[in-house]
Amino acid sequence: MPLRSTGTRKTARDAVHHPVFARFYARVSVNAETGAGMAGVRERLLAGLSGRVIEVGAGNGLNFAHYPQAVSEVVAIEPERLLRALAVESALRAEVPVDVAPGTAEALPVGSGAFDAAVVSLVLCSVRDVARALAEVHRVLRPGGVVRFFEHGRGGGPVMGFTQRALDRTFWPPLCGGCHVSRDPVGALRSAGFELGPYRRMTMPEKGPVLPTSHCVLGTAWRPAERGTARGPQGRV
Repeated sequence: MPLRSTGTRKTARDAVHHPVFARFYARVSVNAETGAGMAGVRERLLAGLSGRVIEVGAGNGLNFAHYPQAVSEVVAIEPERLLRALAVESALRAEVPVDVAPGTAEALPVGSGAFDAAVVSLVLCSVRDVARALAEVHRVLRPGGVVRFFEHGRGGGPVMGFTQRALDRTFWPPLCGGCHVSRDPVGALRSAGFELGPYRRMTMPEKGPVLPTSHCVLGTAWRPAERGTARGPQGRV
């Protein structure tokens, strides 16, 4: 079993440091597991995965409890110090080996082609450079490797779209740890060279008012396989 991180390593100069938002997110995300149905979403997101998995932007590690036993190792990258410490605590309770490490999505501290699967969950909204982050995901996956994604972003009609863009241009990113509400995760994955598999659009929470953050997408994509290379059987969502 791989050595699990103690969480004491830090990225240089705390490349991502949002201590107030991190505390708020940690509290809200735990409440959303049952209150907003996020536990069920995580189950669907991770079902059927196997082999070595990299999770980009692991937050406080709430996905860890939902990885299936066929996963041999999870390398969880989290740049924010407080969230990374909470992720280490979650890793110690996980039923699969999880190594929590510092790093940013735009410069993943792992080798090329080293993983069978990558998980991006509520992270593309807040990375500084979406294209560069997805290029890194592409790099670290083996040919034919799978991406499982659950992201929020652009959605709704013209009024909602205007509201989302206005929020992104004003107070929302500084207030919410760099989060943007009008990004297009599906389009970004396609532009990064991934093959899109099945995905479904949904609102979260499923009941209640529809907010600028409510428009979500849950799905699968693949790094294209090299000629003669079979794609792994990890496409269910």
